[in-house]
Order: sequence, then structure tokens, then C-alpha cells
Amino acid sequence: MALNQPLLSLRDVTVAFHTAHGELPVTRKVAFDIARGERVGLVGESGCGKTVTGLAVMRLLPPQVARIAGRIDFGGRDLAQLPEREMRAVRGRDIAMIFQEPMSALDPVFTVGTQISEAWLAHHPGHPAQARLRAIEALAQVGIAQPARRYGEYPHHLSGGMRQRVMIAMAIICAPRLLIADEPTTALDVTVQAQIITLLRDLSERTGMALLFITHDLGVVAETCTRMLTMYAGEVVEDAATDAALMRPRHPYTSGLLRSLPRLTPWRARLGSIPGRVPAPGAMPAGCRYRARCTFAAPACSAEQGLLQIGGAPVAPHWARCVRAQELELAGAVSP
Repeated sequence: MALNQPLLSLRDVTVAFHTAHGELPVTRKVAFDIARGERVGLVGESGCGKTVTGLAVMRLLPPQVARIAGRIDFGGRDLAQLPEREMRAVRGRDIAMIFQEPMSALDPVFTVGTQISEAWLAHHPGHPAQARLRAIEALAQVGIAQPARRYGEYPHHLSGGMRQRVMIAMAIICAPRLLIADEPTTALDVTVQAQIITLLRDLSERTGMALLFITHDLGVVAETCTRMLTMYAGEVVEDAATDAALMRPRHPYTSGLLRSLPRLTPWRARLGSIPGRVPAPGAMPAGCRYRARCTFAAPACSAEQGLLQIGGAPVAPHWARCVRAQELELAGAVSP
């Protein structure tokens, strides 16, 4: 792979679910790159297509349920076209995923050590003793005390934070080049959330592993990620360095998300919100999909919007799917 070639590159990726009334597109022409070692936050409201995009990269959407169009390039191979047998060799070894709820993802009848070892044995069959050693090393790597003892315990013996660490250990045991973390801190208390965030950031920095962090929590993105992608109604509407996106967003939807964050304000101050609702997948409006909720909508927004680069060609380009992106001054994270 060339040094300047992205590790992961999505081009015009559209996911459509099969229904009794035909195909129902839930994402449309999603396109972005992730470099080796880069930490990218994928944010947006529930139902905007974040998790579906992650599952599409992992090819975990059964073909009888969904169809994936477009190109998902990883290491020079199009994952969207790989036969399932070859894709199984990629999952876990090259790309791994942490799911939202560890208690649902872990099997209650097997010890955590058995489940972590299984991930190693899937790619290194016939080495059970080595798998056990690697599992214990992975448990230690994610900060679990007495890893040899925890290896033999069941998921219900562990706290929520420890179960999430087990899920991370399972994901990193084969040293993947890309880790997709789907809302890994949602069900955890604030203190444990901070520990998991720090753990994922440190793992990425120490091993060079790229991270796609799927979340609705912009504070988590600010602490963890170097770049932020905003999705709305199945489309990427903004792509920028995290600081640029938080301090000076160029799409009204990103600005609306930031204005909705709780902050220190005078007593009884009104919390910001975005009016209206996300359109249903089968009833997407023509033109800008955010137009009906946008206070800056103009006649030009009725046309289909493409991702526009803001300014010239800086080192870290800023892209927004808004025809007025160059002229609008939008509120960011520190705006009153």
C-alpha cells in the first residue's frame, strides 16, 4: 500500500433494505476516507445511518436483508464484492468492531476467556494454548486486573465497564488495522465512559490502529477523534478536522447539534433544539434533506446538494453538503 493511500475508502456507498414494497435506501452515496492511525468520529441523530454504515464496512448485513452498492476499498480490495469466505478472513484480523451493548454481544454460557480466544482461533486454528496466552495479554492490555483469573469468569460476574473492556479485548486480540466502535460508552456511567474513551485513544496512539468511533455524543468525539463526520438522513453532510467542525461548523445541521448541547447558561435559559423530525427513509425530500428543518433554507436548497470544499486546498480540507456553506456564519461549540 502506498504511504499516502487511505486505509479505508468508501465511495458512493448506498445501503438499501429489502421490504415487501421493494428496496428502501437508508444511506445514499456515503463517501469518506480513513488514514492509517486516524481517529474519525461519525456523529448524528439516531436513525441517520451511522451504525448501518459501520455494519456495511464489516459486511454484517445479510444479503437477504440488505443490498450494498458502491465501493468499500480496504488495502486495495473492494470489501463490497469480496466472497463471504474471504470476508470472514478480514473480520477480526484486519477490521474489528465493538458493539453497543456488551451484555447482549457476549454469550452468557461461555467464559469471557473462551470468547476472546475464539476470535484468535478463528484466524489461527490449532493453537489453543497460544490463544489462551493471547487472550490474557489482551485482557491486561485493556486494563483488567488479574487477567488470568478473569479469563475463567462469566459475563455476569463482571461489571458493565469490565464487560465493555472484554469486548475491546476481543476486538484487538488479532491487532486489527481498523477498529469500528459503535456507541461503546452508551450504557456506562460517566466515570467508566471516561476510562473507555482514554483506553481507545491510547490503544490507537500506541499501536497505530485506525478508529471509526460511531456516537451521538459530540463531547466524546472532542476528546477522542482527530476528524469528525456528520451524517443526516443517510448522507454525510460535513467532513472536517474535529476542532474546525466544533468551533466553526459549516453545515446548519452540525451547528444545530452543537447548539443542542447543555452548557453553563443563566438560570432557566432555554436549551437549544432542532425543530421538526428526521424524514423517514421512504419519504426523503428532493434537494437538501435538511431543508425543512433549516432556518437558513433558500430556493437553491431545492436542488440536490453535493459535498463542497470550503476555501482553497488546505492541509485538512473542510467539506459541507450545503450550497450556502461559504456565506453562513454558524454557531459552534463555544458560541453563546
